[in-house]
Amino acid sequence: MNERMTVPKRIAVLVSGSGTNLQALIDSEKSGALRSGSIVLVVSNREGAYALRRAENAGIESMTVPSKNVGQEEFCEKLSAVLDEKEIDLIVLAGFLVILSERFTEKYAGRIINVHPSLIPSFCGEGFYGLKVHEAALERGVKVTGATVHFVTKVTDGGPIILQKAVEVKDGDTPEILQRRVMEEAEWKLLPAAAEKVCAEMMKNSITKGTEK
Repeated sequence: MNERMTVPKRIAVLVSGSGTNLQALIDSEKSGALRSGSIVLVVSNREGAYALRRAENAGIESMTVPSKNVGQEEFCEKLSAVLDEKEIDLIVLAGFLVILSERFTEKYAGRIINVHPSLIPSFCGEGFYGLKVHEAALERGVKVTGATVHFVTKVTDGGPIILQKAVEVKDGDTPEILQRRVMEEAEWKLLPAAAEKVCAEMMKNSITKGTEK
């Protein structure tokens, strides 16, 4: 049996900001809950993103692939070269604010997952990110919101759903308060669980294919 089939899958986490979801992934790996995958690389599209500091503190290789003043295809080509060089199995978008090209999402089909701060199909798609999602939920007056982890396809927030978790909307919530509750009760739990689920399935498939040869 090929050793590559039984070792944890290599995960790259793509980030744009402070990296709270990255931290949840790091903590999950440290605790042993994320065991079928290992975070080997953190990539930010923004110089100085605090998420890079989190990676450094955890002893994880990190780098910046700038997206500013760069076309989508050029950016995705540079990003793809890095991911291929590092032999990445799973790409996790954790607060990553760049729309990936259709060519990129097709190349890594079934290998890119994203966490979105709503119960898809509500409050999702182009223009819905960060606080804007929670502002829209409060404006609509929903009583329940949540988070979703899904596979990434060419359709923004349109890929198959992996996991979802509901979160109560409370009287007096502001977008900031609701955002924090959704993070704590849903995002920080769902994303590591989904990463483990997908990596475990990848390992299972690798072993099955290996034994069939």
